Amino acid sequence: MTITIAAMPAYNESHSIADVIQGCKKYVDRVVVVDDGSTDNTVDIAESLGAYVVRHEVNQGYGAALRHCFEAARNLGASSMVIIDSDGQHDPSEIPKLLEPLRDGFDLVIGSRFVNGNGKNVPIYRKFGMKVLDVATYIAGGLHVTDSQSGFRAYGKKAIENINLNGTDMSAGSEILIQARDHKLKFTEVEIHCRYDLEDCSSEHPFIHGPRV
Repeated sequence: MTITIAAMPAYNESHSIADVIQGCKKYVDRVVVVDDGSTDNTVDIAESLGAYVVRHEVNQGYGAALRHCFEAARNLGASSMVIIDSDGQHDPSEIPKLLEPLRDGFDLVIGSRFVNGNGKNVPIYRKFGMKVLDVATYIAGGLHVTDSQSGFRAYGKKAIENINLNGTDMSAGSEILIQARDHKLKFTEVEIHCRYDLEDCSSEHPFIHGPRV
């Protein structure tokens, strides 16, 4: 039996998480929410919708939340996992697009805002910061991708079993790519779309994030 899960780090996302969970449930077998010390009712909402919830008593950072997404996937025996943001900036209806390459033998699928010349709706300051991070990821790991900091990704069984994060901050996205190289994981990118009209599209500004990669 194969199990596909959608997992999402969450921190005070009570305004959006219900829609994200319900959207994901159309395409996966289980939804996992790693609550990173929320002080609102994020956990109550997630549990009421049947999500598998992992709780941090205090905020530990994005990297720690991602690490526990992978741990939950292993505990649930998942054969594939989609990581999606809980703030609504990613469209759950694009989940099948990310899962499809896994069936073709890829271990990691990155949802890219820039592949095929896209990204026109990305604010200029974000686009510049992201490109700096792409270059930093290339320098650190020799990996050329168009959107190294995308939080919308799919992972196959080999990736789930081998990726073990050490960091706690936003640079976890780059750490995963470097580990993918080290474990010889086969990866590709697919086009996704991202909303930027939300109250808080990212918990960390790309220029602040940049030096940490």
